[in-house]
Amino acid sequence: MLPNAASAGPLESVAHIIQVALAPAFLLSALATLLNVFSTRLARVADKVDATAVRLDDADPAEAAHLSRYLTYLRRRSFILDGAVVLASLGAVMTGISVLTLFLGALRDATIASVLFGCFGIALVCTIGAIGAFLTEILVAGRGVRVEVARGQDQAASRKAR
Repeated sequence: MLPNAASAGPLESVAHIIQVALAPAFLLSALATLLNVFSTRLARVADKVDATAVRLDDADPAEAAHLSRYLTYLRRRSFILDGAVVLASLGAVMTGISVLTLFLGALRDATIASVLFGCFGIALVCTIGAIGAFLTEILVAGRGVRVEVARGQDQAASRKAR
């Protein structure tokens, strides 16, 4: 306990808020794990698109039609994964914003509490920004998969037309 009882109140308040803010940290950890799973699955879809595009180069018309349908399936999977990434990222951002709001609402007057709030608040803002950047990157990667799918389907259609 600090010697000055007046300054102990805000510190105890900050400690309590940090304790309350730790519960969302578990949600953020779970969401980060989900995002990792989603990005790994998107990478697997991209690998399958690449492998299918290579097989498409030597395919006869019947096989090309089958591979084109498979590329459509992979495209659908990439859209679903994009949706999952967007939802998980938005959940993580909203969790970070809710914790930041908790801090904004609870901390007002004390100098030490303001410094602590500033440090933790910056950490939350950085986390929210990182999640936003990751979301952007994963969406760009998903778009790349879909472009590759479209290219492969065009190749299959042109082979079928021959």
